[in-house]
Amino acid sequence: MSNVRVVVVGASTGLGRCLAIGLGQRGASVALLARRESLIADAAREAGPESFAIPCDVTDEASCRSAIGQAAEKLGGIDAVIISAGIGELRRIEELDAATWQRVFATNVVGASLITAAALPHLKESGGMVAFLSSVSASLTAPWPGLASYTVTKAALDKLVEAWRAEHLEVGFTRLIIGECAGGQGEGISQLTASWDMELAGELFPAWTARGLLTDKLIDVDHLVGAVDALVRFGSSASVPTLAITPRRPI
Repeated sequence: MSNVRVVVVGASTGLGRCLAIGLGQRGASVALLARRESLIADAAREAGPESFAIPCDVTDEASCRSAIGQAAEKLGGIDAVIISAGIGELRRIEELDAATWQRVFATNVVGASLITAAALPHLKESGGMVAFLSSVSASLTAPWPGLASYTVTKAALDKLVEAWRAEHLEVGFTRLIIGECAGGQGEGISQLTASWDMELAGELFPAWTARGLLTDKLIDVDHLVGAVDALVRFGSSASVPTLAITPRRPI
C-alpha cells in the first residue's frame, strides 16, 4: 500500500492537521476534511501534491456524505479514515447545560459515526480501516475535573468503535488512544483550549497536577505520525483494536 489513500477528518488544526501533513509527506494521498476551508487548503499544500482540501461539517449528515464522496473520487478510493475532529468544553460538571452536552456529543460521537457510515462502502471495497482518536482520560486515567463533557464523549466514542467492529468484521476499526503530545507549530498546535476560561483553568490546574493527570512528559508528534502511518498501511488485515500512544506514566 505504498500509495495508501487516507481521509483525515478534523484536519484544520491540532493533531488532525499534523497527521494529515505528516502522512502526505510520507507518501500517502490525503483528503483533508474540516469546516474551515482556508486552513485545510494551506495544510493540503504543505502535505504535498497528492493532497486535497474538502470542506466538511461532521455534525451535518449530508455534508459528511458529500465530503466522503468527493474524497473517494479525488483519491480513487479510500483505504483509511482518521477521525480527529473533537471539541471539549472546560466547565464544572454542574454547569454543563443541555445545549453544551448536545453540541459536544454531536461532534465527538455522532459525527464520528456519520463519517464512518459514509465511508463504509469504500472501505469494504478496499479492505480498509478507520482510526478514531480517543483520549487517555476516557480509559487510562481518572477524569479531568472541568472536562466532563470531553471525557464522557470520548468514552462513548470508545464503545462506538466496538459497536462498528461488531457489525462489520470486514473493515478494521482501531481506537487510537493519544496521550499528552508535543504538537506541531502554528495551526498544528491543539485548539482544544482556545475557548477555555483561563481563570477556571488556573483554578483547576493544581488538581490536575496533584492527581498526576498533567505531567511534563510529552510524546513527539513525529512519533505519533509514524505510528499512524504504519497503522493505515496495515489496512483491515492487521485488525488492531486498540493502539495507545502515550508518554510513559509513573507506576
